[in-house]
Amino acid sequence: MDFPTIGAPDTGDTAWMLTSAAFVLLMVPGLAFFYGGMVRAKSVLNMIMMSISAMGVVGVLWVLYGYSVTFGEDKGNLIGDPFQYFGLKGLIGGTYLASEDEAGVLTDAAIPLVGTIPATVFVSFQAMFAILTVALISGAVADRMRFGPWLLFAGLWATLVYFPVAHWVFSFDEVTTTTGGWIANKLAAVDFAGGTAVHINAGAAGLVLAIILGKRKGWPGTPFRPHNLPFVMLGAGLLWFGWFGFNAGSAVGSNGIAGATFVTTIAATAAAMLAWLLTERIRDGHATSLGGASGIVAGLVAITPACSSVNILGALVIGVVAGVLCALAVGLKFKFGFDDSLDVVGVHLVGGLVGTLLVGLVATSEAPAGVEGLFYGGGFDQLWRQAVGAGAVLLYSLVGTTIVALIVKYTVGLRIDDDGESMGADESEHAETAYDFAALGGSTLGRVPSKEA
Repeated sequence: MDFPTIGAPDTGDTAWMLTSAAFVLLMVPGLAFFYGGMVRAKSVLNMIMMSISAMGVVGVLWVLYGYSVTFGEDKGNLIGDPFQYFGLKGLIGGTYLASEDEAGVLTDAAIPLVGTIPATVFVSFQAMFAILTVALISGAVADRMRFGPWLLFAGLWATLVYFPVAHWVFSFDEVTTTTGGWIANKLAAVDFAGGTAVHINAGAAGLVLAIILGKRKGWPGTPFRPHNLPFVMLGAGLLWFGWFGFNAGSAVGSNGIAGATFVTTIAATAAAMLAWLLTERIRDGHATSLGGASGIVAGLVAITPACSSVNILGALVIGVVAGVLCALAVGLKFKFGFDDSLDVVGVHLVGGLVGTLLVGLVATSEAPAGVEGLFYGGGFDQLWRQAVGAGAVLLYSLVGTTIVALIVKYTVGLRIDDDGESMGADESEHAETAYDFAALGGSTLGRVPSKEA
């Protein structure tokens, strides 16, 4: 099979997947608000731009060759054929075949399908995953990375790291090609919506980039407080909303699997938020809005790989474990001395590992994935598969990101200079400010001009 099957799409599945794709894209501005609120006022526009610019860079690369590298025929257990769908060849234009009924009236067109949906809809849905994954990395380097090198890094990282890993995890045999990725098909690790390809991958990349880029001036002694917590809360809410497209949309249809993953996503996220808040209350004496927002994201991250393989009890367990461990893990940067500005490592890397590995413990055959973890009589079989998949992605991302970051560092440079960092990334990189206090102070609104004026 060189291309997806040809046939008439299911309109209900198609409508759900178009909606899900839009939900996932909404996660990008949600992430921009979430990250933007956590930085200082002088860097908020730069932080938001790092997320939004990923739409441009990754969006172009995806339709040129990213989809083909991810979902093309497997080459050497590493990548898909980059030329099979180059420029979405064979998926758009010239392949629409209309048929007539007995009365000579045109019926539904027969078009390239992935499952029961048009291939172009699947392309669009998966594009949003690629965009979001790249945007996630930016939180680790807030306040100090130059914008131009960020765009170059984003393009190289998507090409050399994300597209190959997504091929391993998301490309199933006989769906878009004859032979897909090794983690999905040979290893048979469960990663329903991207705990490895998205969160472990981005978290490892954030760790490497933060180390190579170096610490912010004054860190850790200088307090770097969030400048706008309502932004953070708004961003967390948008992420939770969009994540239903992320997880339930990965069912690739409007069906019972989508319903099951929708409800496990609710359960785990709610439990993680409460667990994070309780951890703060015990450790620090108070629960914070920043902690509540972070707990939401930690729960969403952890349930992503597991949402199709656990029941409600398992989802609650994953949420609680992720909420506690991620709340504790964000302090590791102080212990080990790496300046992960917005806790990409503590939330996404740790949360992704938690969710991926716990599949091997709390998965149950009553869930759609039909696998059993250790606690449900499955022994260690699924656990070792989960561990190998997570470890392979972690290692590849660490090595691949190191190569990409060093290429950018020694060609165009990575870091804003000292004066630019003191001024703030908004002024030094974009010649803009988010809040023009001078203009507010100089306003003549409501004043009566004097006779001298």
